[in-house]
Amino acid sequence: MRSERQFLDEYAVSHQNPTNLKVHLVCVPLIFMATLGLLWLVPLGAWLGLPESVAFWVNGATVVTLPVLAFYARLSSWSLQTGILWLAISYAALAVLWSLNAPILPLLAAVWVLAWIGQFWGHRVEGAKPSFADDLVFLLIGPLFVQRKLQVL
Repeated sequence: MRSERQFLDEYAVSHQNPTNLKVHLVCVPLIFMATLGLLWLVPLGAWLGLPESVAFWVNGATVVTLPVLAFYARLSSWSLQTGILWLAISYAALAVLWSLNAPILPLLAAVWVLAWIGQFWGHRVEGAKPSFADDLVFLLIGPLFVQRKLQVL
């Protein structure tokens, strides 16, 4: 497996344009949060017939979280800490939305679609295809790249 540095260096190749970088600073966190929220709406526990007290916690988001954190842990402790931070912020934002009784599915779907449109526009400005077009694992590298950029600002 490539190292964290190799992943980040390869990701950076198609993220040099200042406009594309700004788009990523906004859209990657939105996509991360919206994806997590949409996955939360997949009630795997209910489908498996688990008791209601447990079923709520067994959903697409919680099932995907463990392998994602394992991937980040294999890269480095910084990557793992970044993944945990992004998950915590995303879950907190989602909890606020749920507490407001917001129409979660249409809201998250709209955020997800609009953020992806932004990403593709940013790559059009960049003149380079997204890194995940060659390797889907780069979908997990985007948050690390953005976190590194935020630490520089």
